[in-house]
Amino acid sequence: MEDLVVIGAGIVGLATAREVLRRRPGAGVLVLEKADDIASAQTGHNSGVIHAGLYYAPGSLKARLCRAGQRATKEFCDEHAIPYKTIGKLVVATDEVEVDRMERLAVRGAENGIELERIDGGRLAEMEPNVRGQAALLSPATGVVDFREVARAMARDVAELGGRVITRSQVRSIREVAGPSGEVVVGSDTGEYRTRKLVACAGLQADRIAAMGGLAVDFQVIPFRGEYYQLPHDRSDVVQRLIYPVPDPGLPFLGVHLSPTIDGRITVGPNAVLGFSRERHPRGSVTARDVAEYLTFPGMWRFAKSNIRTGVDEMRSSLFPQGYLELVRKYCPELRLEDLRPYPAGIRAQAIMRDGTSVEDFLLRSTERQLHVCNAPSPAATSAIPIAGLIADKFATAA
Repeated sequence: MEDLVVIGAGIVGLATAREVLRRRPGAGVLVLEKADDIASAQTGHNSGVIHAGLYYAPGSLKARLCRAGQRATKEFCDEHAIPYKTIGKLVVATDEVEVDRMERLAVRGAENGIELERIDGGRLAEMEPNVRGQAALLSPATGVVDFREVARAMARDVAELGGRVITRSQVRSIREVAGPSGEVVVGSDTGEYRTRKLVACAGLQADRIAAMGGLAVDFQVIPFRGEYYQLPHDRSDVVQRLIYPVPDPGLPFLGVHLSPTIDGRITVGPNAVLGFSRERHPRGSVTARDVAEYLTFPGMWRFAKSNIRTGVDEMRSSLFPQGYLELVRKYCPELRLEDLRPYPAGIRAQAIMRDGTSVEDFLLRSTERQLHVCNAPSPAATSAIPIAGLIADKFATAA
């Protein structure tokens, strides 16, 4: 009998297993991962940004946990000799409408306790000679890291603390036995496991795993492809900091940005295109079950109706690189079409409710012996350590 089974060896699942073992030395903790390796889905396909927590609604889990996660991630990296860089982020306003939005964003950031500095156009040009804008917000605490390396270090901690991580172990069934001496029985490709508690950090499969566990599921995970480009090596000095556009508050994503990575590249992206497969990353991938499920989900049609113009624009930028380039040239006119080189795409798991609203905060659902992380988009990687603490607080592994 395990004390805890965690489904999913992404960064949130591994952080949860690690936190429980740190709090309860000797506990029986098992992590089940369907893929061949850990951190192979969203954790391994993101921009590697250590977010400061600028964008999120004051009082939300995202705002609180991201702010704590920025510090915790850097402390973890220091303890485990994982390289990271605190290079800062500039949110650039290119016209009067964006300046007004930027000011509102600055107010939100201040409410969240985020260190920010307003930058005028002249100083922006001094700081980033290849970037143009009327004004910008500087978030000096924002950094970059390889979150796969962070996840691998967490997995090593889990093993050293006595836990186990089993890959190639897709969960096939979950049965919760009620009562004071109850348990959760988890059937998987590597056998059946009995546990006092279950935590599911299943990412792109969160809704299916929750339904498997008997929870009432009033949402569906919709896959959105985040397509990136990278700049050639001779353009790796075009910016020194992360460069983001001012987000449109009416849109669900932050826009295409320039991101220096920890290994010296600069990525361009992502966009947000409706995906036709939850887990297959190459362009043109289609999984019939995934498409059929969201086409028959009423929330998807309501979401699409309210975001049709955005969807068309995103699809156009996906099909025609020139349109993608123009989004970036608004604030970095130096870039040319030939600068956009191929780079692997990521897939974002976005929970959509039946009424068509997208879930903007982290979403946790639970039963007596199960806790499911049902929505954990960006900044989940940054926030993984405090998310794990929240889970451990809410759902201790004591019998």
